[in-house]
Amino acid sequence: MYDIKAIYEAESVEDAVELRLAHPEAQIIAGGSDVLVQIREGRRAGKELISIYGIDAMRGVSIDEEDNLRIGSLTSFSHITNNPLVKKICPVLGEAVDQIGSPQIRNIGTIGGNTCNGVTSADSASTLHAWEAIIELTGKNGIRRLPIKDFYIKAGTVDIRAEEGEIQTAVLIPKESYENTFGHYIKYGLRNAMEIATLGCSVNVRLSPDKRVIERCRIAYGVAGPVPMRAPSAEAVANGQAPTMALAEAFSLAVLEDINPRDSWRAAKAFRQHIAVEMAKRALIESVKRAGGEIA
Repeated sequence: MYDIKAIYEAESVEDAVELRLAHPEAQIIAGGSDVLVQIREGRRAGKELISIYGIDAMRGVSIDEEDNLRIGSLTSFSHITNNPLVKKICPVLGEAVDQIGSPQIRNIGTIGGNTCNGVTSADSASTLHAWEAIIELTGKNGIRRLPIKDFYIKAGTVDIRAEEGEIQTAVLIPKESYENTFGHYIKYGLRNAMEIATLGCSVNVRLSPDKRVIERCRIAYGVAGPVPMRAPSAEAVANGQAPTMALAEAFSLAVLEDINPRDSWRAAKAFRQHIAVEMAKRALIESVKRAGGEIA
């Protein structure tokens, strides 16, 4: 049995906001793949829950009026992976979330739940950071948009303000981030399935029309710090440069200037630093290939 004090079912975004204002200590639940486990373990025992799972308006993938790739927060991982727009515009996101848990979890788990959980190991998080995603929040004061780098406050905590009744309603990837951009995500774990990432690395590049220069490069990590994070020093090394093996080496070593992984029972800090360098190099090389370029 689950120790749940009460559960309220929201029928619309507006209803969810009203419920959150009336019950500011309540826990939002979507698919439940994280929350129900936490309740069973006792970490959220006795909580009131606000279920938003029935709000179909928060599902689906589309291009909005500003040409953002808009992913409703209740869109499941499996739907993201198989969505034609995601496959066309940002296939690396589908590849990343396809490495989460099991098929059952990917069918019930949502992109909103994965980001709102606030953990640095979330497989969607590093790719969303690398693609400069924007979080859409809806509350009593209307819609607020927040860059994903500002959404994560500290380990396990994100910026959803209970006093304003906010819920996350969508994740947006701007056209400026996805246009002519190609990426690759690498997850390191002890197993190939049902595994929390020991480290996750996502890289994307935009090449010049002649494919000889990296016009724009982004790299982000999960489990390289308390929250998902970019590595701007490495990006600066790659931007404006020809894609060579020497550049890939310099790029990968530069990540050590920014990341700060910790020792844990899963892996030592030194090991995470070691694989972070190798993952950066491999992800950059693959991203360049996907963009139609070659590593000289």
